[in-house]
Amino acid sequence: MGCGRNEESNDVRRHQDNCICEVVRAIKRVQDIREDRDCDDCRTDCFLTPLGSLVSPSRQRANTRVFMLLTDDGDPFKAMFKRERRRGRGSLGTTELERDCGGCFSVFFRVQNVFDNCCATLEVLEPRKENGERVNLFKHGKLDFDELCHVERFEATGSCITVDLKCFCGIQCVKDVFIDCDED
Repeated sequence: MGCGRNEESNDVRRHQDNCICEVVRAIKRVQDIREDRDCDDCRTDCFLTPLGSLVSPSRQRANTRVFMLLTDDGDPFKAMFKRERRRGRGSLGTTELERDCGGCFSVFFRVQNVFDNCCATLEVLEPRKENGERVNLFKHGKLDFDELCHVERFEATGSCITVDLKCFCGIQCVKDVFIDCDED
């Protein structure tokens, strides 16, 4: 038995279902539909509704349930994103973007879409401190678990990854936040 799968079950449907897939589908529903039910059992339960339930201490406007995915060995799944900075108005009145040279990695995601047989498009979120300063989660290619404790805010990166949700054994919801998805 591994990854929450019951190897001894004869129920074929149980083998086809995937708990991570169902949780991500639930997160997507919570992001899309806001209900007014309160549930205080677990502060980071991915099934809490309405969206905003994971915000402390008081409810704020939220459009994203931030989560982490865990691999078979319990390590957080990571994905690369490109940092972009707005540089101001260009000659045609449009906002020009300036890319930082290096790629960056994050373990925080926002679900964009769930489709087919447990596939999902996830947006990689950039971790930030309370004051907005960037948090570099990786030192010399290794995840610095101490840095995870400094993450309080998240920023949209525009970088997405498509994943097979059946490849993960754990999911942890982190926080409900408002992500500014507008590019201008």
